[in-house]
Amino acid sequence: MYVVECPRDAMQGLAHFIPTAQKTAYLQALLAVGFDALDFGSFVSPKAIPQLADTVEVLAGLDLSRTRTKLLAIIANERGAEAATQHPEISYLGYPLSVSETFQQRNTNRGIAEALADVAHIQEHAVRAGQQLVVYLSMGFGNPYGDAYEPALLAAYTEKLTALGIDIISLADTVGTGTAPVIEQAFQTLIPAFPQVTFGAHLHTTPATWEAKTAAAYAGGCRRFDGAIGGFGGCPMAGDTLTGNLPTENLIAWLALHGVALALNRAALAEAQQLAAVTF
Repeated sequence: MYVVECPRDAMQGLAHFIPTAQKTAYLQALLAVGFDALDFGSFVSPKAIPQLADTVEVLAGLDLSRTRTKLLAIIANERGAEAATQHPEISYLGYPLSVSETFQQRNTNRGIAEALADVAHIQEHAVRAGQQLVVYLSMGFGNPYGDAYEPALLAAYTEKLTALGIDIISLADTVGTGTAPVIEQAFQTLIPAFPQVTFGAHLHTTPATWEAKTAAAYAGGCRRFDGAIGGFGGCPMAGDTLTGNLPTENLIAWLALHGVALALNRAALAEAQQLAAVTF
């Protein structure tokens, strides 16, 4: 089981700016918990996501000497990748590639064909820097725009990505429209067909849907999950009403009930939850 904590996704849509020192303290607390990876910031235009304009300053303030957690940063274009690769302490670059043409334009001001070309160049930057590219297939379980969707479409994109050497692909329920049957079918389609790929689930949920969606992804074979403490966040490019992230504490409890124990520092987790209540 691989768990990615996503404070970046939790913070990015907030209207008020969280001071750099407060961000850094919260991330430092999360690093003490022992998550596998921390989606901590992004190298995108500060005009697009002003909340994360201080990512470099936050990174400089983190003490990484006593954590096993790897850092992941989101990038939206080749320029962002060039900036992120200047920081060897970052292990993963995350790029949002949508299977919805409408959302790709909305999210990165690029069409899907242009975005795929960007992915090829970004992968080259990542390989040279010794970093690993994680591609998020956003709108991975359907979209509200009327764009085509089916699991076979996900497979077609996966074919293109594996040809570039990309072997971590996370399906993102960007606006929370995915249903349990669709989520399970997506993973059941992809995982047997691409055994060399690690598929993840980045689920946006509500209190009424998180459990069914988690169970569906797990039943489909997914063993890499993104979450955010408190269920905060969502994609500000997706609409006016944000559907929150899968609450990490719910994920941890659900896994424990199903016999999956995570090697986490529970005292540090409790402290991080207290800080989350203040930060958000």
